[in-house]
Amino acid sequence: MGIFSFFKKKEHLPPADLSQVQVDIHSHLIPGIDDGAKTIKDSMLLLQRFAELGYKKVITTPHVMSDFYRNTPEIILSGLDKVRNELSKQNFSIEIEAAAEYYLDYELEKKIERKELLALGEKYVLFELPFVAAPDNLYKAIFDMQMNGYIPILAHPERYSYWYRSFDSYYELKEKGVLFQLNAISLTGHYSPETKKNAERLIDENLIDFVGSDCHHLHHLEILNNARTLKYFHKVLESGKLKNKTLL
Repeated sequence: MGIFSFFKKKEHLPPADLSQVQVDIHSHLIPGIDDGAKTIKDSMLLLQRFAELGYKKVITTPHVMSDFYRNTPEIILSGLDKVRNELSKQNFSIEIEAAAEYYLDYELEKKIERKELLALGEKYVLFELPFVAAPDNLYKAIFDMQMNGYIPILAHPERYSYWYRSFDSYYELKEKGVLFQLNAISLTGHYSPETKKNAERLIDENLIDFVGSDCHHLHHLEILNNARTLKYFHKVLESGKLKNKTLL
């Protein structure tokens, strides 16, 4: 047992410096409009913690789902103004912008055609899929986004269990020009051991373009803090592929 322990590669390293990431691109910090922050106080506590962890900017991404979170750009940007005003009152230095996390449902294609999407930066669109099965219109939606000048970013690809045994599907999406955003907390096993394993494989195969917190509450940031010591978190930060800084 001792011999195996001696030769086993260390799982834990010194905490990674999150100032290398600089920008978090996936969170739910606007109060009262989805399943994230409930009050402006929650928003301030979360932003304070982001700053303590080393982030310079947060691009928060409220859910947009036709049957549940019917958020519009007006609702999201109005909420952003409230958060920014409170940040100013409290003299916080962290910067915040807003985009959205779009659920690929029957209304998303209409929003794409009307160019109603809130993008990260000028062109990136964060979207998520159902967890039960990939939707039939997945490739059409990707094509429509690109034809309307957007670059699609798939949120937390490691969490879609229907691709765990058909890993080539990830390469098909990459060939279509889709970028991948990893939830850093997936590396801790927070969602499941299978999700952790899949996240590690995506990193091993150099498929990750962005890392995000997917923060809904303070507990997520505590898990993120724990992830900083994991070798795979270090590996993705050192991959040279991450584009988070380009959104600073």
